[in-house]
Amino acid sequence: MSGSQYLPTELLVEQLALRLLAQGAFVATAESCTGGGIAQAMTELPGSSRWFGFGWVTYANAAKEQLLAVPSAVLEHEGAVSEQTVLAMVKGAQVRSGARYAVAVSGVAGPDGGSDEKPVGTVWIAWADGEQHWAEVYMFPGDRRQVRQQTVEFALRGLVEHLDGA
Repeated sequence: MSGSQYLPTELLVEQLALRLLAQGAFVATAESCTGGGIAQAMTELPGSSRWFGFGWVTYANAAKEQLLAVPSAVLEHEGAVSEQTVLAMVKGAQVRSGARYAVAVSGVAGPDGGSDEKPVGTVWIAWADGEQHWAEVYMFPGDRRQVRQQTVEFALRGLVEHLDGA
């Protein structure tokens, strides 16, 4: 893994910005469990409008369907916290924004809402680069704030590492 795995959020955003600016590329976000935390972290950096243009907070399933074109059948059969859902979210964000890169997250931040199948701390993160789309599932420990913060960090780290060719 690259050295980005040890960088705090602010430095991850700076690294991301440098890489996107070098390409003249934009990134979009589609967030559920983080409630806009990824977009907030990105836009804390002055000048972020040169590489960040769009972000959606789609907490409710209806918002995922209406704003990001997540198929209702996916939400009904797989649930909001699933690989299929975050892949649909990231594709929807990418298509609707026109950005080359996108990241999407959906998870169970807690303190309730978990199940045996998807306990609190389960988070799916998906990324997009052009025609490439991929997702990973994580089990983050801690309380609601900690789960959300780790999700933001891993989403950013995944983008930086991808841009570094990791």
